[in-house]
Amino acid sequence: MNRRLPLLALALSGLLWGLSAPLTKVALEALGPGWLTAVRFVLASVPLLLVARRGLRAAFRRDVVVGGVLGYGVVVALWNEGLARTSVSHGALMVGALPAMVALIALSTGRGSAGARAWTGFTVALAGVALVASDGGDASLTGDLLVLGSMLLSAAFTVRQPDLLAGRDPVAVTAVQFAASAVLTVPLAALREGTTLPTGGGAGAWLAVAALVVVGTLLPFTLFAWAQSRTTPEVAGAFLNLEPVVGTAAGALVFGDPFGALQATGALAVLVGIALSAFPEGPLWRAGRRAVASVRLRPLAVLGRNA
Repeated sequence: MNRRLPLLALALSGLLWGLSAPLTKVALEALGPGWLTAVRFVLASVPLLLVARRGLRAAFRRDVVVGGVLGYGVVVALWNEGLARTSVSHGALMVGALPAMVALIALSTGRGSAGARAWTGFTVALAGVALVASDGGDASLTGDLLVLGSMLLSAAFTVRQPDLLAGRDPVAVTAVQFAASAVLTVPLAALREGTTLPTGGGAGAWLAVAALVVVGTLLPFTLFAWAQSRTTPEVAGAFLNLEPVVGTAAGALVFGDPFGALQATGALAVLVGIALSAFPEGPLWRAGRRAVASVRLRPLAVLGRNA
């Protein structure tokens, strides 16, 4: 049960984040990319600061603040700017590459322990994401590159975050990081888009803004931080593949993007990839690995007998 609870939190955060792309698309009708980023962190930080007030002193450290500014504030700012210029499907495809980015960064920094099974899962999930995200929406190279930059920075932050969480209340750490992101993004939004918040967009767009604060920011980031303090970066990163599946499915319902047999097959591949990457090796996998090894060794044994 101790292992299952973090996995459940990771799965729930991935599912909630999956709604971010379609919600952001709708919310951008009410706010520009800059102010949407700022509003998300200002409103999401307030309840967390109240709930975690006893742990704020221990969490208020320079490395935590810098990590939050880069890993939350800059990541979401780039994501909003990119999604304003590209399609939900292309944004989902970039997110699908995130688990592999996490594993590569973890490996290159000596923090990774992903084996052949995990890499098989990353590959299967990425192929599934490519199927899910295919055939839908207008995109631009500029938007895709901004989203890709957001994902690279997010992957680096995912690897670094366990060190920032060690020995600290994860809710307090998240609260400090949200507040730091708010302090950064509010003046940037004012400089870029003016000091007056827009009042247009309609009720639906403002409901999307509210949902993005709670469903896309407050809950998933907090759940993910809690789970990250109890698992490895590779396992946490594997569940991020749920985001493009849910996001593209929601995009199909909201924006009319296609979701047929091809996308359903891709969604199944993503789930299989997550299972391979995140869960312990079972007897079937071990038996298959032994069978593959025996096939590789058999020609060498034959050569040895012939010699």
